[in-house]
Amino acid sequence: MNFLAHGWLARGGGDDFLYGNLIADGVKGIDLSAWPTATAAGIRHHRRVDAFVDGHPVVADVLARTPWPQRRFAGIALDLVWDHFAARTLGGDERRRLTVRCYRLLSTAPAPGRLAGMVPVLVEQDWLNRYADFDFTCRAIEGIGGRLSGPNRLAELVPWLEADYVRLARDFERLWSAVNDELGVPA
Repeated sequence: MNFLAHGWLARGGGDDFLYGNLIADGVKGIDLSAWPTATAAGIRHHRRVDAFVDGHPVVADVLARTPWPQRRFAGIALDLVWDHFAARTLGGDERRRLTVRCYRLLSTAPAPGRLAGMVPVLVEQDWLNRYADFDFTCRAIEGIGGRLSGPNRLAELVPWLEADYVRLARDFERLWSAVNDELGVPA
């Protein structure tokens, strides 16, 4: 799961909790004492969601059918693909309300660590809504791969993602239902 899915799962919490969910990938370590209590709770929630998703049988099935040379990098691509399907699943108005709230929070306080440079671009270019476009999502996956060392294994995954799209959509439906039931904080 990526920004949009984490935002949706945390939408029922207060702004500090939601903010913690959104910036968690930029926070290192287990000592969260420097963060406000609700933000730290959001960071921990984000990490529980990641652990749940990474350990879910649906993800294991997807990784088992991922082309071998790119399998090590597939989790990165899947995070964005899951956001693509989340964007398509969430109704336009509810997605827009959520993204407005997320963008307000991300614009108010700078994101930490490796997210600091990326988050302003994410907000400015409206990535959370644009993930609904699979071509945009694939370009984002390729872009991340271009920032990693070595060959762009993420770009190499895109043809497989396109070919497996229908199965990935069904996989997402099962995963989305399970993660919402287990860790969703409804509004």
